[in-house]
Amino acid sequence: MAKTALVTGASSGIGRATAVALAKQGYRIIVAGRRKERLEELQQELGGTTNVMPLLFDVRDKEAVQYAIASLPAEWQQIDVLVNNAGNAHGLAPIQEGSLQDWDAMLDINVKGLLYVSHAVIPLMQKQGSGHIINIGSIAGKEVYANGNVYCASKFAVDALSKAMRIDLIETGIKVSEVNPGLVETEFSEVRFKGDKERAAGVYQGYQPLLAEDIADLIAFIVSRPAHVNLAEVLILPAAQASSTVLNKKV
Repeated sequence: MAKTALVTGASSGIGRATAVALAKQGYRIIVAGRRKERLEELQQELGGTTNVMPLLFDVRDKEAVQYAIASLPAEWQQIDVLVNNAGNAHGLAPIQEGSLQDWDAMLDINVKGLLYVSHAVIPLMQKQGSGHIINIGSIAGKEVYANGNVYCASKFAVDALSKAMRIDLIETGIKVSEVNPGLVETEFSEVRFKGDKERAAGVYQGYQPLLAEDIADLIAFIVSRPAHVNLAEVLILPAAQASSTVLNKKV
């Protein structure tokens, strides 16, 4: 039987690209997200390559997460790879001007959502004595930048959780990896700037940012390593980026 990967936030960006990349490697894919039409479109796109199971839930809703994972048919419950990709940024304001609603959204999705999904999937991996969890962090989980405050805090939490999970799961046969991208051109900035497409586009002008496919290729490489190898942490940046705040823009 082909191995199975569950990818959260699979309706767009890095999640969608990861589903495509893993399908090419022969994985069956559980594509999880909130946008039903996009998940069904992805299912149709990949249908000629592999079997795809759309799973509709919001990672912020722990009951929905538990129900969705528990409702998987028995033949889909042997999950070999979990990619905790769902996450986003809301706003870019100094701490004293931050929105409580934005803070809740980032902590609920980036931290609690990762925990809810992992909590539901880890027991399935334990039963089979193997598995690989890949958490999508960020350079923002390594370096704080001005006005990043709560988003950075949420990604620092992902970094800490990834390290802690690796320790706690060491005797279970489950590997834990963390991928920390720099600037990737996706819907990320459009969400951060509340749909302001012009402002979002400006983030990626004057240099070549990473593409979602670059991150997906890395994830596909990580899961293709031999069983005794774990790429525990990877920081991936565009060549024009040296740190969270140092960028070579030709503008």
